[in-house]
Amino acid sequence: MQLNLTKKVIIVSGGAKGIGLGICKVLATEGAIPFIIGRSTEDNLAAVKEIEKMGGQAKSVTAELTNPAECEKAVKQVIAEFGHIDGLINNAGVNDGVGLEKGNYESFVASLHKNLIHYYLLAQFALPELKKSKGAIVNISSKTAETGQGNTSAYAAANGGRNALTREWAVELLKYGIRVNAVIVAECYTPLYENWIKTFENPTEKLQQINAKIPLENRMTTAEEIANMAVFLLSERSSHTTGQLIYVDGGYTHLDRAL
Repeated sequence: MQLNLTKKVIIVSGGAKGIGLGICKVLATEGAIPFIIGRSTEDNLAAVKEIEKMGGQAKSVTAELTNPAECEKAVKQVIAEFGHIDGLINNAGVNDGVGLEKGNYESFVASLHKNLIHYYLLAQFALPELKKSKGAIVNISSKTAETGQGNTSAYAAANGGRNALTREWAVELLKYGIRVNAVIVAECYTPLYENWIKTFENPTEKLQQINAKIPLENRMTTAEEIANMAVFLLSERSSHTTGQLIYVDGGYTHLDRAL
């Protein structure tokens, strides 16, 4: 399907690795220009180089997204380089394991900055350009907001916030023709997920146990599968879809566990 994204400039936070990189690759394949915002210059440039080797175009800017001033500076750089913004994919974040019993105020608030607050900031700073282009916003979120996970209060709260903001922004931005949707991830094998699996005594066995609980094909969702949905929602092919939480998870979140 032709998504008509050629030369569209799309901000992708955390676009250098994992799901974010998968999104950038699909965008580039569709002729769009992903503009990566991330904290590691080395990772950002490596991702841009990888996309260019594919024959695509990409750009990047280094920013610490927990710093509001750096969020604003990054968005301004996108505008300075291209003069327009056609879409925003909020993706950056980390399941940092800040729980209730063993957590604390400082770590909880820090986690919200890592996982939620920059979603708001990037959207706010990009909004004037999105209004001009009638662009779209896609928020990447997690099933933890609905299912819980244990020992990750801050991350679950952040994802609940991501989902709520998706609906809230969809309402607020109707008058500008800006659509806002979310893609909800359950089990997707990324570098961060791999690091988490390695914390178990028997990582291979743990991974097999998780795969067995995923109803569709007993396997993890790939970054490309998440990316395909995110890019579709960003495109005009989903022109009458807004305020939706789309679960790309092989049925993990909602289908009967007895399957």
